[in-house]
Amino acid sequence: MNPNSEEILKRIRIALSPWKKDIEEKRMFGGTCFLFKGKMCVGETKERLMVRVPAERMKEVTNSPFVKPMDFTGKPMKEFIFVTTQGFDTEEKLQQWIEIGVAHAKTKLK
Repeated sequence: MNPNSEEILKRIRIALSPWKKDIEEKRMFGGTCFLFKGKMCVGETKERLMVRVPAERMKEVTNSPFVKPMDFTGKPMKEFIFVTTQGFDTEEKLQQWIEIGVAHAKTKLK
């Protein structure tokens, strides 16, 4: 794992600390993902943030700078985005993405 990926993972772990008891780390999608109560919420792969987004926020979120739909197979994955490093270059921006990912996971617990 390259040093930048490890640094991003450290930042994600800190940002997820309010939900620490409900978070599990798992290797997925060629990177490291974080699951909230068993539901994937965020992760890191190739120095990009992967975020699950509630369906009703996808249009708004994909219009954000530094964001694109997550695409591994030539077809965008439903409710998944990639965020380049410029899109989470401050702890505040990272925290916003983390909160979106956790909110998505909570919708899947019903």
